[in-house]
Amino acid sequence: MTSRANHGVLLGWALLCAAALPCADSSRLNAAEGPVQSAPAATSFPIASAARLAGDARQTRFILDLDRTISFRAFALADPYRVVVDIPQVNFQLPSGVGGGGRGLVKAFRYGLVMPGGSRIVFDLTGPAKIANSYVLEAANGQPARLVLELEEVERAAFVTALAPESRQALRPLPADAAPEPAPQKPAAPADRRPVVVIDPGHGGIDNGTQSSGESEKNLVLTFALALRERLEKSGKYRVVMTRDDDTFIPLNDRVKVARGLNAALFVSIHADALPRHEGDAQGATIYTLSDKASDAEAERLAETENRADAIGGVNLTEEPTEVADILIDLAQRETRTFSNRFARLLMGEMKSTVRMHKHPLKSAGFRVLKAPDVPSVLVELGYVSNKGDLEHLVSESWRSRTVGSMAQAIDAFLAKRLATAASGN
Repeated sequence: MTSRANHGVLLGWALLCAAALPCADSSRLNAAEGPVQSAPAATSFPIASAARLAGDARQTRFILDLDRTISFRAFALADPYRVVVDIPQVNFQLPSGVGGGGRGLVKAFRYGLVMPGGSRIVFDLTGPAKIANSYVLEAANGQPARLVLELEEVERAAFVTALAPESRQALRPLPADAAPEPAPQKPAAPADRRPVVVIDPGHGGIDNGTQSSGESEKNLVLTFALALRERLEKSGKYRVVMTRDDDTFIPLNDRVKVARGLNAALFVSIHADALPRHEGDAQGATIYTLSDKASDAEAERLAETENRADAIGGVNLTEEPTEVADILIDLAQRETRTFSNRFARLLMGEMKSTVRMHKHPLKSAGFRVLKAPDVPSVLVELGYVSNKGDLEHLVSESWRSRTVGSMAQAIDAFLAKRLATAASGN
């Protein structure tokens, strides 16, 4: 047990170092000022009021209207071709649908929060392009301040050559020259021996997930996850940790690191799927566990879609740290998968009495977010936002309360032995 914990700590540190994002200098991003503990109110953030594209397939310009000037950094990524612009946290007040369509070198773009104090705009490109120019204009002559990005078509060879060496520099919520005040020394608190349950609301920030009838998956699953956390915390049996508790983008590897770093007893990822129109109209909740081979075509499609979350967020996935090889080897550990499957069956048994389940409620596929080798993990699709009935349930407080209750009962049943062991050790 001690060696496994040491391995987890070392691997956690290694992965933490590798999680930093790459950037090529266009203009340095100054992080949002102020202590991390007291983020400013939304009204104090710069406001983005309009965004537009101009140009053609050789040269394309992006313009973002702002109520004040901001600093930024921009960099390109390959496979798929993208351009990422990191900016301080911005209150996006753009018209609905902006970014869904493209022009010239840009197929589409998306925007949102990627961390407290930092927002991001990601452009999906039609092919290789370089950032020919990028700058911020101050407000003048009745025109607002503007962030301008100019893209220019290039051959792939030139694109690859133009990629700056990666500095592995991450956005930081504090300026580089402002160290936080040292925290006062406090007496060490007694060790908390309660099992750790990690709840992972899918998507967030720049990654909306699926959307239907004005509802976004990221918001639906966050509301559900917060309710589940509240229910579990009321019991006092567990330490409950969420990978996100606000509208922030969290890379998939970071979600796994949370569970591994805390030596979690259970990891539950919450999602709400949607089917393309040509695939029909499925309904009901589904519980997924990790498998190298998907249980069916639908499970494979869903895993591929969910595993693209980091690409949506603009995270560079082209160079995984060498420690990932250890994870892939550890995935052969049968014990963890056995526990994951056991919890999935318990969860299905509790949910089926209160929740409409999919006709095939237990499935498996290669979800990256379930790849913690030493933490039992499941991914729960609460329903299909593309199905009218399921969507009505997902926005219903009474349905949410019943479903949260059934999940809490399954967690109790699964961790009963762990709780008994912890109690006997006191």
